[in-house]
Amino acid sequence: MATQEERLTELEVRLAFIDDAVQALVAADAEQSMRIATLERMVRDLRSELASVRTGSGHDPHSEPPPPHY
Repeated sequence: MATQEERLTELEVRLAFIDDAVQALVAADAEQSMRIATLERMVRDLRSELASVRTGSGHDPHSEPPPPHY
């Protein structure tokens, strides 16, 4: 049977590994959050650019008549 000190040491080792895993997850979460924010900004900018291109060209695909085969 393990002594109380051995059990305590084992728990401390496990806690250290758990703490490392939590810190790695926190870092990964922060990185993913930054990437998502960057992608959201890029999508917003692309939508804005697309809207300005559409209005600048005077071409509105919704106002076009349907093709002859419809």
